[in-house]
Amino acid sequence: MDERYPPIEPYDHGMLDVGDGNAVYWEVCGNPDGKPALVVHGGPGSGCGTTVRRFFDPARYRIVLFDQRGCGRSTPHASDPATDLRHNTTHHLVADMERLREHVGVRRWLLYGGSWGSTLILAYAQRHPERVSEIVISAVTSTRRSEIDWLYRGVGRYFPQQWDRFLAGAPGTPRDGDVVGAYARLMADPDPAVRERATVDWCAWEDAVVSGEAAVTNPYSDRPSAARTAMVRICSHYFAHGAWLEEGALLRDAHRLAGIPGVLIHGRLDLGSPLDTAWQLHRAWPDSELIVLEQAGHFGTDETRGHVVRALDRFATAG
Repeated sequence: MDERYPPIEPYDHGMLDVGDGNAVYWEVCGNPDGKPALVVHGGPGSGCGTTVRRFFDPARYRIVLFDQRGCGRSTPHASDPATDLRHNTTHHLVADMERLREHVGVRRWLLYGGSWGSTLILAYAQRHPERVSEIVISAVTSTRRSEIDWLYRGVGRYFPQQWDRFLAGAPGTPRDGDVVGAYARLMADPDPAVRERATVDWCAWEDAVVSGEAAVTNPYSDRPSAARTAMVRICSHYFAHGAWLEEGALLRDAHRLAGIPGVLIHGRLDLGSPLDTAWQLHRAWPDSELIVLEQAGHFGTDETRGHVVRALDRFATAG
């Protein structure tokens, strides 16, 4: 059963100059006087969609959405090889979120997101805990190098043929080598054919990892060309650098979330982001609740979305 609210459109939107030649697209939906909430999209580099708006009661929430640097409607776009990614890091995105908060006039806001979005939420909330009222996360990640290695190597034991193709897409990379870094270099190649081939191969691998989830079919490969290229370029850039985070820092510093209520929703069948990260975060964050869904994977199910809606409904009148 779909428990989401009816579709809504933004009542305000714009481009925010965040420095370094970057402008971030933002929009606001729902009730101008409602509880502030920020949607933090995944990827990194996926851009923010429209269906996520439906998780929030538009009568009770003021919903802020934005496209992170280099993707979606933000400029310059990472699909353009001339776009410099040196100023596109986790720390830049955290600063962008804080600048956006000030721009839209919010004192504290609820944070919602999943997958890479959960990593960025945790990084922001640990840097600015006084600005966060509650957190709701689905598909928990912390982007440790161990998690990256699992997603782009370890899970290959379930998809050996597809992983061999993924490795072959980065010629000369040994089986125990830095395949993510190799793809980052391919995405910086001056030859557009090389970049396109790397984009296709990367997306084919991502699709393979979630291929057992009934609700999705080729969710990465079927994206529009520019969006797909930007996502692969940004993903490989971030993951080749371990998201510029000290290994395990977001779990180590989860104590900084003390006093912030949180709901973590994770599918036991999520091959790309195994459950242990969500469990470790829950244990380190006493104010969190962990909901494990037995039949859900990374993209979730109607049951997943129902838990998200109910958590947001519960927090709509809090604090």
